[in-house]
Amino acid sequence: MALGPERAARLGAALDRFQRAYDAGRRLPFDPLEFPRRYPDPGDAEVAGLVAACLAYGRADLFRPQIAAALAAMGPSPARFAARFARAPDPAVFSAFRYRFNRPPDLAALVAAAGAVRAAHGSLGGRFAALLAEERGGPEPLRAALTRFARELRQAPPVAPLLAGRGDRGFRHLLPDPALPGPCKRWNLYLRWMVRGPDGVDLGLWTGVATAALLVPLDTHLARIARYLGLTDRSDLSWRTAAEITASLRAVDPGDPVRFDFALCHLGMSGACPPRRDPARCAPCALREHCRARARGPRGAQRRGGGGST
Repeated sequence: MALGPERAARLGAALDRFQRAYDAGRRLPFDPLEFPRRYPDPGDAEVAGLVAACLAYGRADLFRPQIAAALAAMGPSPARFAARFARAPDPAVFSAFRYRFNRPPDLAALVAAAGAVRAAHGSLGGRFAALLAEERGGPEPLRAALTRFARELRQAPPVAPLLAGRGDRGFRHLLPDPALPGPCKRWNLYLRWMVRGPDGVDLGLWTGVATAALLVPLDTHLARIARYLGLTDRSDLSWRTAAEITASLRAVDPGDPVRFDFALCHLGMSGACPPRRDPARCAPCALREHCRARARGPRGAQRRGGGGST
């Protein structure tokens, strides 16, 4: 689906007002973005951001302590740690790590892979920008570049020895394949952090990548609110749905289609926009005039907007 110029202008004005009034600083402590924001050095921030984004699945109150512990084990400079670790991995550093599908070898392989790619290309951001430049002109340049980037990390020289006896299933969960149908939320989240800004939310470190090329990091919260706002009619969490939502937002802001992502996602995560329509919470919403759920009432809102965890 596509937004016509008139509707895009009306919705864009409402989204602008909503974003300006949104207190992003209040929500940052609940977002994994808080971790790379702690590091003033761009190299440290991109390595910390990769670790934080890859582990940001499930409930935030469960994954945030795991990210914090992983980064604490890496010391004050994640970039220097990753460089040393890629040359001489010591899996014992992460021996206490346990989180859902992942175990110490998975985290060790991720950190070693980051160090190896940085050693080969100077930075993660520089390598991704080069891959994206090579894919320009293709049908889906961002997806193709991201697929190659993920493959290079998964196939980095230190990875196989660290996963010997463990297998790569958990590691592949940390670094999913963008060529598959899934939305790759964590990959697109990482790109948003690194490319957009700096604006008080995102870091704007990877200046070689255009903000216009980004795709929304699609999760259940954003998918539900996107349906409410008529950005998509699709109900599945897939790359195709993320692309459709992004195309609608590109009609609102061609140069920065994902700039509303943080505020819209946290509108759902915080409970301010509930899965079931709640007149008390819906009444003050700055986006209520554009919300389909408002017109349908509680039963329609629940049917359209129900979802699971992030």
